[in-house]
Amino acid sequence: QVPLVESGGGLVQPGGSLRLSCAVSRSILSALYMGWYRQAPGKQRELVASITGGGSTNYADFVNGRFTISRDNAKNTVVLQMNSLTPGDTAAYYCNVRYTRQTYWGQGTQVTVSS
Repeated sequence: QVPLVESGGGLVQPGGSLRLSCAVSRSILSALYMGWYRQAPGKQRELVASITGGGSTNYADFVNGRFTISRDNAKNTVVLQMNSLTPGDTAAYYCNVRYTRQTYWGQGTQVTVSS
């Protein structure tokens, strides 16, 4: 069983919005770190946004206020709300969750921004 399952990707026009969800199959209350990364073809995987167990958030410079990461402890879900999307945001988006002894990656969800 895959510990993380991402959803919410798809095709959207420039300026549109998408909401990515990462469903975790165990409690995230003890998670030290949760993050969203992305990887475009031919490029390295890069951090998009992260949130710590204490709720501190961090965003890549390219986010520029367009995205919001949040967590729902009751649903064991990490959400990335993405607004004002541009073609440059086209990539596979991956969820990453870290516990004291284990780190999990999801299989990714594709985001394509195109007119």
